[in-house]
Amino acid sequence: MAGSAELQAETAVVTAVARPAAPRHSGVVRASHWIITVSFLALLLSGSEIVISHPRFYWGETGNDLTEPLFKIPIPASRNLVPTGYGYTLPDQNGWSRALHFQTAWVLVLTGLLYVIYGFFSGHFRKDLLPSKAELSWGGIASVITHHLRLGRPSEEDEWSYNVLQRLTYLLVIFILFPMVIWTGLALSPAFDSAFPATVNLLGGRQSARTLHLFVTITLVVFLAVHVALVCRSGFKKRMRAMITGQASSTGERV
Repeated sequence: MAGSAELQAETAVVTAVARPAAPRHSGVVRASHWIITVSFLALLLSGSEIVISHPRFYWGETGNDLTEPLFKIPIPASRNLVPTGYGYTLPDQNGWSRALHFQTAWVLVLTGLLYVIYGFFSGHFRKDLLPSKAELSWGGIASVITHHLRLGRPSEEDEWSYNVLQRLTYLLVIFILFPMVIWTGLALSPAFDSAFPATVNLLGGRQSARTLHLFVTITLVVFLAVHVALVCRSGFKKRMRAMITGQASSTGERV
C-alpha cells in the first residue's frame, strides 16, 4: 500500500511538472489591467488638482462662487475667488491637470471598451466572472464571508478562480461603477451637454453630475485599497506574477 501511494504521488508530481499550465490571466486581461490601473492613478492625481481649484459641490444645473454648496471639502482652494474660509490659496495647477485628466480618460475608455468586447467574445465574463446558481445561494455567500471574517487563507481553488464575492465585486466595478464614472465625467463637458442634454438631465444637471462623479470615484478608490490589501494578504508576489506573466507560480505549476 505504501509503495502504491508513493508511486501515485510521484506520478502526480511528474504530471504536474510535465503538463503546461494554462495562463491564470490572458494577455488581453493583463495588458488592460495595467493600462487601466495606470490611467486610473493618473486620473486620480489630476482629478484631485481639479477639485482643489473649486472644492465646493452643488446639486442641480448651476453652481458658482456665490451659490450655497451642497457640501464643501474643508481645504483651501487654488483660486482666490472661491470662498473656503482660508486666508490663502494653493498653487494653481488647473492647466496641466485638466489636460492630463481628459487625455487619460480617453485612454481608460478605449482600453475598457477593448476589454469588454474581448470579455464577451472570448467568454471571459461567462467563465471567470459570472457566478453560478450555487455560488449565489445564501449558503455559498455566507461561507465566503465567514471565511474572510475568520481571516482564513485563500484555498487552492482561489489561486485559479474567483470566489462569489470577488465575482460580484468585479462585475459591479466593470458594468456599473466604471460606466457611471465615465458618464458623469462626460456630463461635465459643455460639448457633451449640448449634444446629449437628456443624458445630463437624467443625472440632475451638470453640477449634480460633478457631485456624483466625486462619490463614484471615492467608491472606486475604496475598491482599489481593499483590492491591494487582499492581494498583499493572499500572497503579493504570487498575485503580481499571475497578473504580469499569467502564471501563479514561477514553475508554472498550479500551487
